Amino acid sequence: AAAGVSSIGFLGASNALTFDEFQGLSYTDVKGSGMANTCPILNSGTTDVKGSLKAGTYKFDKFCIEPTSFQVKEDVGKGKKEFIDVKLMTRLTYTLDAMSGSMKVGSGGAIEFKEEDGIDYAPTTVQLPGGARVPFLFTVKELDAKGDVSSFSGDFAVPSYRGSTFLDPKGRGAATGYDTAVAIPAGGAGDEDALGKENNKSIKPLAGKAQLSIAKYDAATGEVAGVFQSIQPSDTDLGAKVPKDIKIQGLWYAQLQQ
Repeated sequence: AAAGVSSIGFLGASNALTFDEFQGLSYTDVKGSGMANTCPILNSGTTDVKGSLKAGTYKFDKFCIEPTSFQVKEDVGKGKKEFIDVKLMTRLTYTLDAMSGSMKVGSGGAIEFKEEDGIDYAPTTVQLPGGARVPFLFTVKELDAKGDVSSFSGDFAVPSYRGSTFLDPKGRGAATGYDTAVAIPAGGAGDEDALGKENNKSIKPLAGKAQLSIAKYDAATGEVAGVFQSIQPSDTDLGAKVPKDIKIQGLWYAQLQQ
């Protein structure tokens, strides 16, 4: 997994901008350009992160995660499952941004990284080669990762794609709406296993796992940048469907302050 993460280029697209360059743009410069869906890149600093990042407790903000590829785990035949490439259906609104949290750096480059707040989820949809669409809530909510500068990983929460007040086409919801579909009596056919998951909506959060690495650090500005890989479940239609595994790879950026 570490090799998979480190193999992604962290410089970003050719039109990517640094944080300072972003600050010089007006609303009209950004509107309709797609730049709002990109993370800043880090042109300055050093790749010797372990030697230049001093031990201590840091607060990080402006934490941004920009996916560059999505894959879905599917059956490829003979009972074998692999991550396959998919087509992104969501417009340029899936980057996570303005996140914050804390990071502890120990001697020898040990890392403890916790995400706490910010725009840490984005509804996203991809399409399988056969045409089926897979919605999911791209997130790193409450990420708690440990490791070192070359690779730190941990679990995060994946909230329900839909909220408790969402009503399905038959008017059923987790916190409101009908208990069963109309014309299916409660306590009878409506409680059968085949219909139970459709009737009993669940918004229980699931879990994902993310791995990050720091590729560059600028001690003068506190900026860090690197690459990430996460695997998380897709939407379950409020508990009615078995989720698919989604693999997301891409770039990240943050600013550290002591």
